[in-house]
Amino acid sequence: MADELTPALAESFAKIALGHVSREYPNSLAHMFDSAADAATPSQLHPIFYGSLDWHSCVHGYWMLARLMNRFPDLPSASRIVALFDAQLTADKVAGECAYFERPSSRGYERPYGWGWLLKLASELSAVRDIRWFETLKPLADIIAGRFTDFLPIATYPIRVGTHFNTAFALRLAADYADSVADGELTALLTATAERWYGGDAACPAWGEPSGDEFLSSALIEAECMRRLMTPDAFRPWFERFLPDIEGGRPGNLFVPATVTDRSDGKIAHLDGLNISRAWCWRALASSLAEHDPRHGMMIDAADRHLAAGLGHVDSDYMGEHWLASFAVLALEA
Repeated sequence: MADELTPALAESFAKIALGHVSREYPNSLAHMFDSAADAATPSQLHPIFYGSLDWHSCVHGYWMLARLMNRFPDLPSASRIVALFDAQLTADKVAGECAYFERPSSRGYERPYGWGWLLKLASELSAVRDIRWFETLKPLADIIAGRFTDFLPIATYPIRVGTHFNTAFALRLAADYADSVADGELTALLTATAERWYGGDAACPAWGEPSGDEFLSSALIEAECMRRLMTPDAFRPWFERFLPDIEGGRPGNLFVPATVTDRSDGKIAHLDGLNISRAWCWRALASSLAEHDPRHGMMIDAADRHLAAGLGHVDSDYMGEHWLASFAVLALEA
């Protein structure tokens, strides 16, 4: 099993994404109809992100392609990625995506998961050698950053489920964007919100994991969010309080990969994503500990088990193929 992102694996992931980001159907469309005039196809509603079964998966498919091109400039598929970005990341098409978000009925569209991924994509594009794609997408990134700015102060409570509504995951991705564009105000808001929502958490039981529809560990993604946003000196004591029994292998369910029984079922297939995203979080969290810390080895072993359980299934069925490789890249690069 691969434990790092190699050029060969990157090329295989690129081919997967290139096969679905422009595939319009099947499509799971979450669309508010204000009137009959709003009846339209996915590509009419979303000029760029109409593929990959749904809007957010298409966005993080584009993120993965940008990431792979940044990591491996000589990737065999690089020319196809450039051609795709040139064709799709245009001012007119970005304006169309912006127009959709500017509808009053789209105030909460893709909140918060899609918001986080759009900013993650913009962050990656800011590191591409040709900055024009980032500059073209920037108006949409500005809208989404504004959504975070408007929403977080009125969001009294976090959402802890292991699905698209999880707020810790969105904060974690948005933090990368805020850093990449040096938006200190957004970073401060994300940090303050994370501390307000999660700062007092302790002795996390993780008793509800896994459920049958999760692709995120609500416990581990919260910890990863705090690792990303807190200073190391502040994070370590928080982590000690939050998961105090890791050395004893508890909560035990966090160390055991989920069982996936039917990868053609979109909800059950989420559990492959849970295994892969847990691997990402375990690896990232282990990096906050000294290698001689006994928890470090336990966390790396847990990451390896979860990655082994999920990595071989990123293209088993379209229900997973349209999104799992993006999470595999997160895990392999943690």
